[in-house]
Amino acid sequence: MMNLNLLYQRYRELKESNTNLFNTRHVRDLLISELTDDLWIVVSSDSDGGIGPKKHDTVFSPAYDLGRLGTRVALMEMMASGALPIMVVDVLSVEMEPTGKEIIEGVKDEAEEAGMNRDIVITGSTEDNVETVQTGMGVVIIGLVHKNDFRPGKSLNGDIVVAIGKPKSAPEYKIIFNDNEITNTKTIIELNRCKFIHDILPVGSKGIQHEFYELGKSAGLLPHYYSVNDIDVTKSGGPSTSCLISLPKNELQNLQNKIDKPMCVIGELRG
Repeated sequence: MMNLNLLYQRYRELKESNTNLFNTRHVRDLLISELTDDLWIVVSSDSDGGIGPKKHDTVFSPAYDLGRLGTRVALMEMMASGALPIMVVDVLSVEMEPTGKEIIEGVKDEAEEAGMNRDIVITGSTEDNVETVQTGMGVVIIGLVHKNDFRPGKSLNGDIVVAIGKPKSAPEYKIIFNDNEITNTKTIIELNRCKFIHDILPVGSKGIQHEFYELGKSAGLLPHYYSVNDIDVTKSGGPSTSCLISLPKNELQNLQNKIDKPMCVIGELRG
């Protein structure tokens, strides 16, 4: 059980000494700060620039879709680690009306889909002092996790690694938030319910090949590829359109029965 007295004591020491007494470190794309031995703060983030509805954007996207997908990336990274998201901060380099309002609606809907209260947990800002001709968006998610629930590094020697969802990225693909072929926060929720899954890692712009290595690295294991023709492991995953999971070989059929997304076994992890 969390020791609230210890947490308060550390807070007082921090405030009085103006020194960071918390153990803070990077794990993958997450920033972790240990409030107590058992309870940690987790921070994830994402940004998008030149993607949106404005005249000078490089890639067109409805503002609402941008809000959904930009928030989804940071939420998926957070939730895949086993952490519980509790706050959302959107930082928008656009005016409130109309672009910012539409992006914020997407942010709220994505947070709600992750189980958060859309009207309470979200704050942020927009740019209303100067005219903006391109769209820019940043989002930060703040969450909490008990150390026993923190997933990174829990893969085991001999685990198979499965790619779930089809890697898609602009401009090759038109990315829409409700594409049935890509992963989303609901996918991560379902995966977290599968007790046989050891680790989950969303795939970003560096692609499956990079994330496969990172998945093994965190557990002190090395990736070994199978012969795969169904998926390009070098292709960008864009806004976390796919994810990797590690699990025992004998649980593959169980996984296929529970997750209704495209999936491909890409290899295994070995010591």
